[in-house]
Amino acid sequence: MRLHTHEWGTGDRIAVLVHGIMSDHRTWHRVAPVLAGKGYRVIGVDLRGHGASGRGEYSPETWADDLVETLPERPELVIGHSLGAMALAGAVERLAPARAVYCDPAWDIRRKLVEASAYFAVFKSANRAMVKSLNPRWDEADVDVELATLADWDPASARVLPGIYAVSRTPARPVVPSLVVLAGAGELVRPGLDEELVRRGFEVRTVEGAGHCVYRDDFDGFMGALDGWV
Repeated sequence: MRLHTHEWGTGDRIAVLVHGIMSDHRTWHRVAPVLAGKGYRVIGVDLRGHGASGRGEYSPETWADDLVETLPERPELVIGHSLGAMALAGAVERLAPARAVYCDPAWDIRRKLVEASAYFAVFKSANRAMVKSLNPRWDEADVDVELATLADWDPASARVLPGIYAVSRTPARPVVPSLVVLAGAGELVRPGLDEELVRRGFEVRTVEGAGHCVYRDDFDGFMGALDGWV
């Protein structure tokens, strides 16, 4: 599937941004302009089932294949958050970026969240008060974006998650130089995964105090964690 994309900047280096579940390219509204200011042409995608992209079969393989179908080969930088990190990990060997950054990746998540993931569809009808209560550190612009992206999200993409996480989705090794940015206060990633990732060859940095949506919870902390990678 050819995905909907949005671009920022006109630089000669390409950076790719891949959002998490329930979101779309608009979630990067603060990150993308900073990268564009550093000389990147930034491409934000809407994954299958999200934003303005099409709907269809949902699986790690289709999300990854869509990225390969849509994006140029050999970008300078790719950044994926949560579900987007899983999709990127499946596509990274074929995309062959110079560097990859995985933000609180949905590779091996806590069992209680796997069991609850089929019920993520309830967030489709979340109102402003609910979004703010769950994300007290977000500014109003990020709350606006969340409500807009939820409206354009297909909740069927969440119903497949329990089956997906019947096995770990953690890559055996980094195919390209890879940084994992973890949320210090996040509850997605299972305990001990950080140490396992280091053993497998990933560089791991943690933004202390930040929740799962690291770049919205602590924008400065997230950008600081990218030092040397952008």
